[in-house]
Amino acid sequence: MGRKSLKHSRQKEIITAFYKLAKKGGLENASIAKTAALININPSLVIHYFQTREHLVYALIEYILDKYLLIYKVSSPKKGNAKKNLLTVLDNIFSNKWNTLFDDSVSYSCYSLTFRNEIIKEKYKNLLDTLRLNLKELIVDCKKEGSLTVEDPALAADIIFVLVDGAYYYLSLVKNKKEYREKLLQYKKQALAQLNLISSVKAEKQRSAR
Repeated sequence: MGRKSLKHSRQKEIITAFYKLAKKGGLENASIAKTAALININPSLVIHYFQTREHLVYALIEYILDKYLLIYKVSSPKKGNAKKNLLTVLDNIFSNKWNTLFDDSVSYSCYSLTFRNEIIKEKYKNLLDTLRLNLKELIVDCKKEGSLTVEDPALAADIIFVLVDGAYYYLSLVKNKKEYREKLLQYKKQALAQLNLISSVKAEKQRSAR
């Protein structure tokens, strides 16, 4: 048990260092040697755990997923309050919380490799499918609770993440903070529209303002 824990801890340390290098100087400039130097270990130890740089990239994609899944962590989630949990997650997705979980440049660099590497393509698809599945489950919980009427939760989750992917790709080019906030709010409203939630959200805000 102790050895397994040590192995996992060391692997996480290596991946975190690899990510830091990729974030600072670009994924193409992050190497096994630089990763080892950053955390003061022998390069052979990195190879022992990951074999090749390609395997480091595979692990980095898993690291991306772990980071993005943090957006689904709702503080003190309550049963019977699925709608509130869903709205909290959507607030997180369309906010700086989502955009700061993982560096865009590293994520897009990994994504670009999907066009040349079938293993990375499969891993990246699994990453995106997992995010969609988690959102779908939240929508299903709302349907069971009776607080949401969506004919196809899987389709709704898929469309929302199509919005998310396109939104953050475009917003990475927007430098004006006001424009950034306004567009992010527009995209969020479109996501809520997919769930027929805009009217109910407005009603809740009006009640709370009284």
